[in-house]
Amino acid sequence: MGIERIPVEQFVQLSQIHTVIDVRSNAEYAHAHIPGSSSLPLFNDEERAMVGTVYKQQSREEAIKRGLEFFGPKMKEMLLQAEALIKEKDPNNKIVLVHCWRGGMRSAAVAWLLDLYGFKVYTLIGGYKAFRNWVLLEVSKKHPFTILGGNTGSGKTIVLQALANLGEAVVDLEGLAGHKGSAFGNIGLPKQPSQEMFENKLSLATKTEREKYPDKNIWLEDESQRIGAVNIPQAMWAHMRKSNIVFLDIPFPARLDYLVDTYGALDCIALREAIVRIQKRLGGLETKTAIAALEEKDFHGCFDVLLKYYDKQYRKGLENREDPKPEIMMVLAEKVNDEENAGLIVNQKDGRY
Repeated sequence: MGIERIPVEQFVQLSQIHTVIDVRSNAEYAHAHIPGSSSLPLFNDEERAMVGTVYKQQSREEAIKRGLEFFGPKMKEMLLQAEALIKEKDPNNKIVLVHCWRGGMRSAAVAWLLDLYGFKVYTLIGGYKAFRNWVLLEVSKKHPFTILGGNTGSGKTIVLQALANLGEAVVDLEGLAGHKGSAFGNIGLPKQPSQEMFENKLSLATKTEREKYPDKNIWLEDESQRIGAVNIPQAMWAHMRKSNIVFLDIPFPARLDYLVDTYGALDCIALREAIVRIQKRLGGLETKTAIAALEEKDFHGCFDVLLKYYDKQYRKGLENREDPKPEIMMVLAEKVNDEENAGLIVNQKDGRY
């Protein structure tokens, strides 16, 4: 059915509906990849290193010969795996997207095999490197944002999901980062993605929301630039800091109850370690008080100390916006409730942003 080399914009668009096969090595894929793609390495990590050494020390031709020694015995199994991946997404589909690092020999070899078998194959001009360049441009775009603010324990993340259910454009930064944004944000969660992978996911998420809701602002949670081990890209972060804020104002007791319900069931050792990590900022007395309450399973007492600390930190972050400072619209709510508070926000916001 043929092989066609296409630019990154077209490749990204097609990747939303067709199978994408990443033929780079296991380590390359594990570090970061195009979201939604499947790993089917032409060479494993050791084989890739050997072929690369031959290419540098001998010649391109010798590298191809060495590569064929590895590729030849694998062809049938790779074909079967690729066919299974394609059929899993759509049993009647005969289209597949293939890429390697630079759009060179690895993707060309697998594309040839799949074309020979009868698939229509698209390969990415410039490979994954071209995709990364596209990502860096995408995350630097000044999309229209509305920032959902609120003190810790306001349930901002669940409100974002409720806003999405109401037909709003939403990008969940904490969900993409795999972290809840505080010192306790990684407890009970899998390892975070690499910075590169976070940016890959973020670029596609913002692009998807802009295309789905071209006339709406994208809702983002008010975050520190650092979310656990990853950072919001500088250009995007700077733009967020200048965007208007909808501040969800919920009384302290309601937020405290929500935090106890959310974090109270977590491992106490992990909670203690998280408190110790912020002790320099929290203060010696507050640290001792919080840990003592935790050891007595007095979660309200423990989180009362922590919530007061985070409220103070959040106020500083809210006040430190550069001039001209963004507009802040206050939305008063009595309790932490995703659907009710999302409804309050939408009703009050309409006509303003």
